[in-house]
Amino acid sequence: MELGSIVHFLQDKTILVTGATGFLAKIFVEKILRVQPDVKKLFLLMRVKDTESATQRLDNEIIGKDLFRLLKEKLGTRFNSFVSEKLTLVPGDISQEDLNLKNSILREEICNQTDIIVNLAATTNFDERYDVALGINTLGVKHVMSFAKECVKLKVLVHVSTAYVCGERGGLILEDPHHFGVSLNGVTGLDIDMEKKKVEEKLKELREEGATEHDIGLAMKELGSQRATMYGWPNTYVFTKAMGEMIVGTAKGNMNVVIVRPTIITGTYREPFPGWIEGLRTIDSLVVAYAKGKLTCFLANLKAVFDVIPADMVVNAILVSMVAHANKPSDIIYHVGSSVVNPVRYLNLRDYCARYFMEKPWINKEGKPVKVGKLTILSDIASFHNYVYIRYLLPLKGLELVNAASCHCFQEMCLDFNRKIRTIMRLFDLYRPYLFFNGIFDNINTEKLLSTAREGGVETELFYFDPKIIDWEDYFMNIHFPGIIKYAFK
Repeated sequence: MELGSIVHFLQDKTILVTGATGFLAKIFVEKILRVQPDVKKLFLLMRVKDTESATQRLDNEIIGKDLFRLLKEKLGTRFNSFVSEKLTLVPGDISQEDLNLKNSILREEICNQTDIIVNLAATTNFDERYDVALGINTLGVKHVMSFAKECVKLKVLVHVSTAYVCGERGGLILEDPHHFGVSLNGVTGLDIDMEKKKVEEKLKELREEGATEHDIGLAMKELGSQRATMYGWPNTYVFTKAMGEMIVGTAKGNMNVVIVRPTIITGTYREPFPGWIEGLRTIDSLVVAYAKGKLTCFLANLKAVFDVIPADMVVNAILVSMVAHANKPSDIIYHVGSSVVNPVRYLNLRDYCARYFMEKPWINKEGKPVKVGKLTILSDIASFHNYVYIRYLLPLKGLELVNAASCHCFQEMCLDFNRKIRTIMRLFDLYRPYLFFNGIFDNINTEKLLSTAREGGVETELFYFDPKIIDWEDYFMNIHFPGIIKYAFK
């Protein structure tokens, strides 16, 4: 494996990016435009009906974001013309055959010009509707792979997955190309075509019964959860991503394919500036609930490793792996995480949260600081249920009796109690598998890639992805938490 200047490689290249409005995709696009303005073209595939809708989404959801402010400052009045020249919007949908590309001229242009495909399209909701998650995270991969085989100049396809395709299996989890998704769980009998058929049959049954769209949505979420649990995955997201990897393994043929598996992705470490984030990323939901005073206890193994990696490091790893395997036969997986070389634990996260939000409390809508105490962490499910019962359910029952006897004078307090209980239980259901996760993600391939980059002329200061450089206390206290407050708090 040989490497060289990443900036030089990107010159005159044409890249198709799926999932262009997603969190990682925006950082990927911004990085390329900022470091290599002589890139030839970026085709941005968006799930929209037409070019007008795509333009609106580009303006509102991509270049309109604060993420692009450095590029705007650098280019000034030339920014809009530069973007128009470099970005080509592609209305489409990876959940459909042929990516639902209706413009035949544009389709032919993509097939003839594309050097690299980076598949970043995904739905990351843990409890997504099964039909939606299967369509994007699994069948979408099949459609991207099929389309890629028509791209005559294609040098490499990078598929961005997740480290948690391993399910709840612990121990050392390998970057093994023979472990595409499902085999990590040792599961037999999983048939993707059958899963698709089950979804279609269930949808047909529900519609024949006259179910409302709301009820159909709930039924699809329930079906996804059932199928994931049945085969050993904790939620619909990682289950469908694992099946997506299965498809990569069976459909790649002679194509050069790289799978990048990030762990828990957090806000940017350094570029384009520290702390940028969009929405609440996985564990940040717990941080925000705590800061708002809605979360006073939680269930976790404080000694467990909390494997996180900043988003800009993930993007840099994608770029370096992309160059490393262009025009070279590859069948490789890269874990991009920190659990082996620079682990941070839930004990650290709890302490960072307490220190930060006690010193700098969140200001609520009424303009008042929310006082928080140290989060009570319970180490087993029985203790958690007892705590919730004594701390919330018993007082709620008493309050409801008083409320009923006083002409509902305490109705708002009852509602507030109910909201807190629902918040705690929903977060518990979603994150329990990860708060007790005891896996460590092997990163031998990623370490080799780092070594090759250092020795092979890569601009390592520009395309950094070594988690050993992170001081976690400084990162959470001075970068990530302030970033959450600035960009994700509502």
